[in-house]
Amino acid sequence: MKIFKRVLLLLFAILLLAVFYNYPKLNIIAGYAAKNTASSVFLAKRDLQFTDSTDTNFSPVNLAKNSVEKNTETAYSSALGLLTRKAKYRKGLGSVLLVDGSELNKTPLLPKRSLPDNKTPFPYGNGEPKDSVFPEINYEKLNTTVDNMFNDTFKTRAFLVVYKDRIIAEKYDTGFDKNSLLLGWSMTKSITSTLFGVLQCDGKLNVHDQAPFDEWKDDERKNITIHNLLQMNSGLEWNEDYNTISDVTKMLFLTDDVTRLQIEKPLVGKPNQSWNYSSGTTNVLSAILRKQFKTHQEYLDFWYTELIDKIGMNSMVVETDMSGNYVGSSYAWATARDWAKFGLLYLNNGKWNGNSLFDADWVKYATTPTPTSEGWYGAQIWLNAGGRYPNVPKNMYSFNGYQGQNVFILPDQEMVVVRLGLTKNADVNRFLSEILNSFK
Repeated sequence: MKIFKRVLLLLFAILLLAVFYNYPKLNIIAGYAAKNTASSVFLAKRDLQFTDSTDTNFSPVNLAKNSVEKNTETAYSSALGLLTRKAKYRKGLGSVLLVDGSELNKTPLLPKRSLPDNKTPFPYGNGEPKDSVFPEINYEKLNTTVDNMFNDTFKTRAFLVVYKDRIIAEKYDTGFDKNSLLLGWSMTKSITSTLFGVLQCDGKLNVHDQAPFDEWKDDERKNITIHNLLQMNSGLEWNEDYNTISDVTKMLFLTDDVTRLQIEKPLVGKPNQSWNYSSGTTNVLSAILRKQFKTHQEYLDFWYTELIDKIGMNSMVVETDMSGNYVGSSYAWATARDWAKFGLLYLNNGKWNGNSLFDADWVKYATTPTPTSEGWYGAQIWLNAGGRYPNVPKNMYSFNGYQGQNVFILPDQEMVVVRLGLTKNADVNRFLSEILNSFK
């Protein structure tokens, strides 16, 4: 009997140790599930069953059990019954994950939005695009390439090809259509970067100025410029690992202010010599944008009035954290057509329907390779300058996000290709080269 009790005590101790060791992981798992459930159900208007079977149905996130409270627009996620996280949806601001039992301001400031133009045809409005048939395109080849992107391996949700401002191919997976909001994940970084282009071209900011943080003024970090941050080349410490308890998972799922963690990090390299991909760096850039305005309302409005709504991306919502910062690293939602508009803005060197948001110099700057990135990265924009995709032009560049969210810009071909899905396993080199080969 004594042996039996000792075995039970030992097993109980092992169980306690396992819970203690894995509790932080469970916190992140439940946080991810709650945040994405709230956004999927209340922002993207998908039902809980669909969300559970797709967006949160992968290991280890599927360890969480999710529920929603429709009258309060709140999502709850329980990790193995040991802890529960919740996320709250607020119209105009998206969903936000609550941290440490805290609650939200019941009357938050909201960004002012423009009314959409639903009459003008795409891309300069939200009306149906004009029909166009180009004799130089083999549509059978093109449509075969697009169809091949929709299978259980690639899990593509939306695919769109725009050529000379005309949609030449468009397809959606079951349950999605032209009105479906899709999360861009790190494509949001390119939105954040572009806002610096808008300010610079308006003469309101110089990206080569030092980053404006008092925390850095008395140590070596004082030499970090906005340019270094835009190029992910600051030399600051950061661990971007989504499979562990890392800097990025702590930032997104355990903090109420996504800008702080990277600001508090020490230098481990030298600015302009230490490329390191960092979502924390992009949220530092969001903090710098916030410093450009006298009021929080102006900061909230700027993203929409000077970029998003200005080019008719009226479906887009950029979500905020609990402190009111736009999560510029990760949380922009939009339709595939609106993501394509963003690509077209760059294809047209910052000009949009007669207006100039930024100039060609900014495009050149943003697509110039960062030192030590092997031609792979510019100013929050991914590049092919190093020939990562050998059968695709080297001047192709793209906005990329987790699980294979992509907007590819091909300047010489006057083309934008949008692919949104749930896996990054799609062979980019192959499908882009096949699209190019569909031209006679």
